[in-house]
Amino acid sequence: MIIIGIDPGISGAISILENKKILEVYDTPTMIDGKKNKRQINSAQVTNIIRERLKDGKEITVVVEHVNAMPGQGVTSMFNFGQSFGVIKGICAALSLPIYFVRPAKWKKHFNLIKTNKDASRTKVIEAYPQISDKLHRKKDSNRADAILIALYFSDTQL
Repeated sequence: MIIIGIDPGISGAISILENKKILEVYDTPTMIDGKKNKRQINSAQVTNIIRERLKDGKEITVVVEHVNAMPGQGVTSMFNFGQSFGVIKGICAALSLPIYFVRPAKWKKHFNLIKTNKDASRTKVIEAYPQISDKLHRKKDSNRADAILIALYFSDTQL
C-alpha cells in the first residue's frame, strides 16, 4: 500500500511511502496568486504528484494532518490555510482516494515529540532514514519530516 502523508498549508509538504520506505518527499507546490503576490497551493501540481502514483495500480491512502486554529493567527491566514486544506480534500475526492485525518497531538505522541521543538521531527526522520538526510538538511524541511511522520503514523497504527 502506498501512503501519502500531507502536512497541509502553503509551507507544508507531501510524502509518499510504501511499506515504510520513503519513495519521495516534496514541498507543497505553490504559485503566486494575482497582483498581491500571495502564494497559494498549486492544486494542479498536487494532483499530478498524487495521480502519478495511481499509474502503479497499487492501493493508495492519503493521510492529512488535521490542524485547528492557532493562537495569534489572523483571519486571512486561517482562511488561506482552510483553502489549502479544502483543495487537498477536493483532489482526493476527485481521484476517489480514501482520506484520513490525524491530529498533531496523536502522531506526535506516537513518536514522542510532544513538547519538543519544531526541528525534533526532522531529527527523528534523519536518524531513522539517514539515506534521505539530503532532503531534510534545511531547518525549514521540518514540514517534510512532519509529512513523513504523518504517513508513518498511519502505517504503524492504521488509525
